[in-house]
Amino acid sequence: MSNQYQTQGLPEKVLFCKKCVISNQRPSSSVEFKNHQGEKKKVIHFDDEGICSACRYQDEKEKNINWEERDRSLVSLLNNFKRSDGGYDVIVPGSGGKDSAFTSHILKYKYGMNPLTVTWSPHLYTDIGFTNFQNWMHVGGLDNILYTPNGILHRELTRNAFLNLLHPFQPFIIGQRIIGPAMAKKFGVKLVMYGENQAEYGNAIEENQNALMNMDFFSSDNPEELLFGGIKLKEYIKDDKYSLNDFAPYIAPDKKDLMQAGIEVHYLGYYLKWDPQECYYYSVENTGFEANPVRTEGTYSKYSSIDDKIDPFHYFTTLIKFGLGRCSYDAAQEVRNDKITREEAVYLVQKYDEEFPAKFFPEFIQYLGITEDDFWETVEKFRSQHLWQKHKNNWVLKNKIS
Repeated sequence: MSNQYQTQGLPEKVLFCKKCVISNQRPSSSVEFKNHQGEKKKVIHFDDEGICSACRYQDEKEKNINWEERDRSLVSLLNNFKRSDGGYDVIVPGSGGKDSAFTSHILKYKYGMNPLTVTWSPHLYTDIGFTNFQNWMHVGGLDNILYTPNGILHRELTRNAFLNLLHPFQPFIIGQRIIGPAMAKKFGVKLVMYGENQAEYGNAIEENQNALMNMDFFSSDNPEELLFGGIKLKEYIKDDKYSLNDFAPYIAPDKKDLMQAGIEVHYLGYYLKWDPQECYYYSVENTGFEANPVRTEGTYSKYSSIDDKIDPFHYFTTLIKFGLGRCSYDAAQEVRNDKITREEAVYLVQKYDEEFPAKFFPEFIQYLGITEDDFWETVEKFRSQHLWQKHKNNWVLKNKIS
């Protein structure tokens, strides 16, 4: 078995969900298994009928959840945090995309909350992304704080995350997850509301039986031991190029401090039946959200994850590591929500999933400060060999959805 396969630690046999188009290669918090090296890894759960946990959770949403009762629970929760002194009473992290636009707008205009939206800046704004961000406030009528981290440091962290992990989105994901609770603590707001839980897409169903976010992420005994781009923080600061203070935006507030301050982090998707396409329609009507005029590379959609020029390469790297490109994620979600059939999804995945995101490629490698050769050498280092094979000098997936 090759080193690359061992690095990824994925199940050797590739299975596709019989209801949607996701495979058992998708990382998740669902099922723990031991790979060939004895390492414990977690991937999406498939039941005895070959159905993935995300599809099973969709069944749960349709059949077993009383959404009227959940809505009443939401009203009760919000009433506990609602303020009448002019202060913000809920923090909504997001970019102004369809999901955060929906979350913040409906909390304000249907449920009477006074939200402060907070945004961890994209690496490189797309034109449509910045337009939607502006419309979020100017059409949607919401307040916002745009937080842009130290560009030199963030670029270096992103570069290292790509070269060492083939995960260029890691620093952004860290910041995006931290900013909600961090700003709540700063502004004395007790409630943070994210949109959907990842149980919608394949994490353990049990995660969505609780409205609260798991806060284990928000704890670290020694920040200098934290890893950023595969490198410990103490390595970044040992030569005095950076200080510990420079990493403040990336160090999560302590779980104990958040609890002591009475801060709770909830998912709106627990209380309201979450449907990404309906969020899109709502945000178009209420916050001026605009879809891309052209199809996004790697998929058929025009309105999902379109604010950052780095975004396409996050999905391209998941294709290399897990055999799942952007179209697989989009199509699986739309099958679950009855927007398209599985047959249509298979066709779309076969047509678009392996498409290379060429449009922003020059800007991507320039941002990272690498060459095109550096890019492809890194990609090949992380390509999962149990998923890929060479055919006429081209890499092709061994197992394709059918």
